[in-house]
Amino acid sequence: MILECGLSRISIRRRATSLNDVGYHLIPIITMRRLAGFSTVIALLPISVLAQATVEGRVELPKSRSAPVIAKRYEVVTRGGVLSTEPPLAIVYLDGLFPRPASLPTKEIAQKDLTFLTSLLPVQVGTKVEFPNLDDTYHSIFSYSPAKRFDLGRYRPEERPIPSQVFDKPGLVTLRCDIHEHMRALILVLNTPYFVVTNPSGRYRLSGLPSGHYTLKAWINSKTTRERPVELKSGETLHVDFP
Repeated sequence: MILECGLSRISIRRRATSLNDVGYHLIPIITMRRLAGFSTVIALLPISVLAQATVEGRVELPKSRSAPVIAKRYEVVTRGGVLSTEPPLAIVYLDGLFPRPASLPTKEIAQKDLTFLTSLLPVQVGTKVEFPNLDDTYHSIFSYSPAKRFDLGRYRPEERPIPSQVFDKPGLVTLRCDIHEHMRALILVLNTPYFVVTNPSGRYRLSGLPSGHYTLKAWINSKTTRERPVELKSGETLHVDFP
């Protein structure tokens, strides 16, 4: 699109994009043919176009010791004092100094069929997590982890407001039920907004990352976290495996 105003001629290229869930910056674009009399046009560009990097790869997961998963149901197991999911999963995250958002979306770990859904949840520091009871019985969720100690007490399925906690300290939190001893889940509280849970084969993809030098980490279990230094560049995809 070409706009002419006075002695100025301004060329603007617009790319069609959705306004849903996309942030935007206002950027002035000025083109002058002469020193006198110029015009300024404000163009609306999505943040995602300005600077994004992607990292993808695979984490080598421990061998599974259980039967194939049905409907993506996982459990937390302890072997030699090490907590992990069974079948194994990993959390890959970008470690660095990032601005803290003004607000964070609320997350959820439900109790259904006497099981936590999900059994492994990564969240950013300051995230509120709700614990709805979807069973026809009472539950009593608690944690003695140093990163978060709490006890929600016994509550029924229709409990309102839904019992919740804000996780304001980084670290691993183990959830338990005081009524059903076999129930356990893990919350990994991170000082970063950039994280993802791998698929069952260990593959992951993190997009929308800022450019720069960072440390990419892969949480495997309560005792094992691997890391790799990375240099991220805008518009590029970096492949990083954790063997």
